[in-house]
Amino acid sequence: QVQLVESGGGLVQAGGSLRLSCAASGRTDSRYAMGWFRQAPGKEREFVAAGLYATTTYAPSVKGRFTISRDNAKNTVDLQMNSLKPEDTAVYYCAADTSGRLYISTHEYEYEYWGQGTQVTVSS
Repeated sequence: QVQLVESGGGLVQAGGSLRLSCAASGRTDSRYAMGWFRQAPGKEREFVAAGLYATTTYAPSVKGRFTISRDNAKNTVDLQMNSLKPEDTAVYYCAADTSGRLYISTHEYEYEYWGQGTQVTVSS
């Protein structure tokens, strides 16, 4: 079992920045891929970013604005979000893929563990 707890969400104006953090506990392992997904009202949950070893992958909509980073010693994975837009408004979820696959998946069904989510609201 892996427990994930997100923090750092809030309200920010367009163009601003927020940093989300995800603290992992339980059966953590640096070999697991860790990712962030988001779900806006009335929309399906979508992939945002993920990291595995030194590799990172981003959704086209956030590439160049968001940065995912991981501290295996602290069992945390952060998402630095810059140049935020109103369309970034969503509940953001941290997720863990503990399958041991050697590539980063962008599919939510391949992530077994999820946090409770943190709200990010970007005002125009």
